[in-house]
Amino acid sequence: MYKHIIWDFDGTLFDTYPVMAKIFKEVLKEHEVEEPLEEIMKQLKVSASSALKYYEKKYLIDKEFIIKYKKRKKEAELELSKPFEGIEDICKYIHSTNRRNYLLTHRGESSIRLLKNYGLYGYFADFITSVQGFERKPSPDGINYLINKYNIIHSEAIMIGDRDLDLLSGKNAGISACYFTEGNDKNNNADFIINNFQQLYFIV
Repeated sequence: MYKHIIWDFDGTLFDTYPVMAKIFKEVLKEHEVEEPLEEIMKQLKVSASSALKYYEKKYLIDKEFIIKYKKRKKEAELELSKPFEGIEDICKYIHSTNRRNYLLTHRGESSIRLLKNYGLYGYFADFITSVQGFERKPSPDGINYLINKYNIIHSEAIMIGDRDLDLLSGKNAGISACYFTEGNDKNNNADFIINNFQQLYFIV
């Protein structure tokens, strides 16, 4: 049984990629660039910063684009982004059984606001966001901070995420890793693979 469950945010706790991709496509179109939504999603799932660098190189997008995208995204996601089905129940279950949920994300305070908006904030023991300034995943720095702060036994902790960098941050910290995919993808960096959150009851 895992006593310490560390969650990624985008694409794991919350289904944010469709919202981000839609806004990205709209802003690209305003700059007279047509790009398939599926390709934008693919780039964003690597990371938001990686996607911006990719399109900056491909289409020479400028700072005006980046500012406009970030502003629109911030406005839209607070209204449209929602947690995946089953997230509230599993987080509540972990909390109610005297275990701990933690957040580890590259996002800033918007992640905290969304957790509060959907009544999830109280189920979490701690939050690692961009505010703390840890090196980005797959660095284990954020997880190591939690391990040291809460005297976590490595075998009792697991990192849950939808990208390799999430899983590798867990493996680099010496803990287990669980890969969430909406399809049937395989992943060699994962100890567990799930495609719905009901499956977590058999893991944690």
